[in-house]
Amino acid sequence: MSTAALPATTLHPPPDQRRGPTMDTRHTVIDSGLGPLTVVARGQALTGLYFTDHVRRPAEETLGPRVPAEDDPLFAEAAEQLHDYLAGRRDTFALPLAPEGDTFQHAVWDLVKAIPHGGTTTYGTIAERLGAPGLAQRVGQAVGANPLCILVPCHRVVGADNSLTGYAGGLARKRALLTLEEPAEVTASRLF
Repeated sequence: MSTAALPATTLHPPPDQRRGPTMDTRHTVIDSGLGPLTVVARGQALTGLYFTDHVRRPAEETLGPRVPAEDDPLFAEAAEQLHDYLAGRRDTFALPLAPEGDTFQHAVWDLVKAIPHGGTTTYGTIAERLGAPGLAQRVGQAVGANPLCILVPCHRVVGADNSLTGYAGGLARKRALLTLEEPAEVTASRLF
């Protein structure tokens, strides 16, 4: 696994950890080939990216008002970058991110963010990188709690035997995202 961080996309913990909307919390919905994506922002940073049937999707009333993506510069940029990524024209994101989470979750998400496009790693490897090889299950919980799917690419974390394991957006979407990122030489060598 490469440890190179994705350039220009940063994780910034929010100034406070209060749950629920603040005056500048808002959301939009972006259509994608994987289904509608709800994008949530607080101030000038994205705090959530969820599928409609996402596990651990926050309650609608915590997302703030819905605004058209084209009316909000941050959402417009996020929509453009997500569409480019899903069309295979982009493999990194340059968006300000501020997911809510504890110190351990942020440490896990930072390592997940560093998994290169087209690569995968395991929960156990992340636990080892954190210096806590016995915490693979806790790493799995932190990965599952990632509020910024796709942008913090938790779909790139697989089971110890390289099996597809839980994904908050569903295993079909995880498979689709990994296939989208699959290196050309791997795709060309497939028999199916």
